[in-house]
Amino acid sequence: MIALTLFDLLGVFVFAITGALAANRNDMDIFGHIVLAMFPAIGGGTLRDLILDAPVFWLAFPAYIWVAVLAAIIIYFFPPKIGRRMAWLEWGDAVGLALFCVMGTAKAYALTDSVTISVTMGVVTASFGGVIRDVICNEIPLIFQKEIYATAALLGGLVYCISIGLNAPNVVALTLGGICAFILRGCALHFGWSLPQRKPRQ
Repeated sequence: MIALTLFDLLGVFVFAITGALAANRNDMDIFGHIVLAMFPAIGGGTLRDLILDAPVFWLAFPAYIWVAVLAAIIIYFFPPKIGRRMAWLEWGDAVGLALFCVMGTAKAYALTDSVTISVTMGVVTASFGGVIRDVICNEIPLIFQKEIYATAALLGGLVYCISIGLNAPNVVALTLGGICAFILRGCALHFGWSLPQRKPRQ
């Protein structure tokens, strides 16, 4: 249980960093940093819990909110250099995606015992908060672009479910799923991998 909570808190912190970095790139004030940090940090998990009709995770444990606030304050007072902000955002987002896709999948699997629903909720947990973050910053969300993003979350969720099906301990399944999601997303960032785009009509 402690390991799961630490996974969750780390995911919240990393995703909150990406929101704060986006606020920093758009020259927002400290309130803007905090608000924008909240969306990727708790947005996806909130939607997941509402869909699953489960208690919203941060209402029972407000420490999630304070972790997101701490991340926003750190970025506001100690921002990375201008040229590195996007790189920090992309790689931080990759870490957050890896953590959240498996945590979302694990929670949904415990409640539904359905691989399809669990993997779908893993993708929602990992991506929905980032969608809100990007929309507020007037940017096209990564999940709607050709970049490999949701696909990485999908892979992480599937690996988790397969590992659980093979009777792997939960922590091992979480770790394997998270690593696979991060590797795929990391390769997409490093090598420029992307999904094929539809050719425009002539």
